[in-house]
Amino acid sequence: MVSWNTSSQDPLRAYPAAQQPDWPDRSALDAVTRELETLPPLVFADECDLLKDRLAAVARGEAFLLQGGDCAETFDAVRTDTTRDKLSTLLQMAVVLTYAGSVPVVKVGRLAGQYAKPRSKATETRDGRVLPVYRGDAVNGFDFTQASRVPDPTRLLTMYQASVTTLNLVRAFSAGRNANLRQIHNLNRDFVSGSPSGHRYESIADEIDRALRFMHATGSGPEAADAEEFFVSHEGLLLDYETALTRVDSSSGLPYATSGHLLWIGERTRDLSGAHVEYFSRINNPVAVKLGPAATSDSVLRLIDRLDPRREPGRLTLIVRMGAGKVREMLPPLVEKVTASGAQVAWVCDPMHGNTVEAPSGHKTRRFDDVLDEIRGFFDVHHSLGSHPGGIHVEFTGNHVTECVGGGHEVLFEDLASRYESVCDPRLNRSQSLDLAFLVSEFLGPRDRRPARPLSATSGPVR
Repeated sequence: MVSWNTSSQDPLRAYPAAQQPDWPDRSALDAVTRELETLPPLVFADECDLLKDRLAAVARGEAFLLQGGDCAETFDAVRTDTTRDKLSTLLQMAVVLTYAGSVPVVKVGRLAGQYAKPRSKATETRDGRVLPVYRGDAVNGFDFTQASRVPDPTRLLTMYQASVTTLNLVRAFSAGRNANLRQIHNLNRDFVSGSPSGHRYESIADEIDRALRFMHATGSGPEAADAEEFFVSHEGLLLDYETALTRVDSSSGLPYATSGHLLWIGERTRDLSGAHVEYFSRINNPVAVKLGPAATSDSVLRLIDRLDPRREPGRLTLIVRMGAGKVREMLPPLVEKVTASGAQVAWVCDPMHGNTVEAPSGHKTRRFDDVLDEIRGFFDVHHSLGSHPGGIHVEFTGNHVTECVGGGHEVLFEDLASRYESVCDPRLNRSQSLDLAFLVSEFLGPRDRRPARPLSATSGPVR
């Protein structure tokens, strides 16, 4: 792959770019982006194309997408244990969903690049003092000091190196015995036995046990499932970073964002006349768009025209984040219009962002029951319309934090302060994430309980 010709980037500056940092020194930023242009890609075109194939199966109703990870990654959390625990949690969820749905589960992490966040306000005020808002470790620091909050472009280089380290850790974990299907299911067994709600999950855990024993007895062990395909994604928010890591594939001559396999446009940056939509229209990766309750059928169809003009299955994923109280009302017109247009998109539910509330303590939180209810509503809408509920997109951590209330090991409002570690939005903890997977599996079944066949014998890009 070769660097994207800078002349092709210049026209992008003519478009309004929302949610970009107010970099104090443009020359320093330019020096950083020039250095980023010389660095190796984080992912490669053939890996992005493989994910597009997998997402095409989701769009056709032949697979299910599980996308999840941190709300906002931090540089301090780039450690072996935190990365392992996030990946392990996602793989545990995937085992349950694969078996329940009898279809392959495409696994995409919100990691190795999720270091920047859009914000509703440009500043933050504490005790009468006003400072720039924290925009993620890629931009500035979380500490409420003037020095910390000034946007620093050298953090983009740290973001790149942190993403390299995270990808290396994911590859090492995926290649080790801890990613073995039996080992992952044993972890689920431990969870079921120790969960206050475990009795609800024993049936599917028993069925997975029987399937694994059958495969072992017949000599058709789950080796293909042990070589886990795993992809990485993030919101493509910082355009200086994304364009600097855009490369032209030497085989196809097409540009790819090499910062991640899948990039998405957020609810705050999906302006049809904005720079984000323009940039995303030029790259050949699979891409996604977040759609909140304000999204109209007309705007969604126009986004499809801009981002998927060739109507290529797997190219475009629509991630809806309506809120539990609105999804059943707001989603049907969108699905009906898009289906009638002939576009083959993957529909995915983000049950997190539309369900944020403020606790009596002042903490941002989410109720587990609201998260589950939005997913249930998402499934209800698609089942009523005969379309495919293609996946879920959740914010979670592999740690035992107390940021969302509810779940089997119930977190109460008064528990939030004990381990509230997120620097931005509240995440499900490990137990709540596994609770969610087992409960969502009920929406996917009942089906034929034979183990799902692997997508193909092709080993994945991260292994």
